Amino acid sequence: MLSGIHILLTYACTGECDHCFIYCSPSAKGTFTLAQLQKLFAQIRLVKGCEWVYLEGGEPFLFYPLMLEGLRLAKEQDLKTGVVTNAYWATTEKDAELWLKPLRDLGVADLSLSDDEFHHDGEDNPARRASKAAKKLNLPVDSICIEKPAVTMTAGQKKGQPVIGGGVMFRGRAAEKLTEGLPTRPLEEMTSCPYEDLENPSRVHVDSYGYVHLCQGLLMGNLWEKPLAKLIAEYKPLSHPIGGPLIEGGPLKLAQTFGLGSANQYVDECQACYSLRRALLDRFPNYLAPKQVYGIS
Repeated sequence: MLSGIHILLTYACTGECDHCFIYCSPSAKGTFTLAQLQKLFAQIRLVKGCEWVYLEGGEPFLFYPLMLEGLRLAKEQDLKTGVVTNAYWATTEKDAELWLKPLRDLGVADLSLSDDEFHHDGEDNPARRASKAAKKLNLPVDSICIEKPAVTMTAGQKKGQPVIGGGVMFRGRAAEKLTEGLPTRPLEEMTSCPYEDLENPSRVHVDSYGYVHLCQGLLMGNLWEKPLAKLIAEYKPLSHPIGGPLIEGGPLKLAQTFGLGSANQYVDECQACYSLRRALLDRFPNYLAPKQVYGIS
């Protein structure tokens, strides 16, 4: 049952990180208007079982008044809320308190701060200052720490089985920028999706274009064309032209279904799926979009 909706308030961001799986940047298009946000929450009200709403991006604090209105609308519907940010605005701890107090007053239940080398340098960085300010305000806070991918060894690991650590998801810009030099595996081994439950999704992402993402760039449908509650009720995962093959046999099945060449090698299932989907963009525009999350302007 769907319990969470993650609102991509904007694709715009203060940075252009190599690990970003939706190609966010300062010039990225796609930001909610107030009217769109109000329409979205009117639809969310009709989604049975929804408990959480996250506001993220991109960087939601770039559109601070709009973000606060989203939190207010969520509170009005008794939804728990979270916000994901890189904390660029935390120039000092006192400034951070000023930015965060309205979030505390609106009952935000989770503030997630990006605190890693993709976003900040040193100990005294914006995320650390924001974290200290949040704790002073008794605002629940945690950190998202993604490291550059590297081959690691774990106890009991068999020789010849490299494990890539760091937490990077190899889709979007990460699939283009961070895979060089990493060990690969044959597509024939990739017979499942280990990262997303496409058969019984517990959350979806939605953006200002109306796209409802099962996984970034892989769509359930468009809520501006069909209401979200109806999309969810009518979702038949095995009949989905992209999701169905992925559920049945992972990236390998997707490649076999559309004759995309199963002899290729990839870092992991995520990169394989992303690369295969990118090759199918023009064939399935209603299920694979927007093109910008595939690095296409």
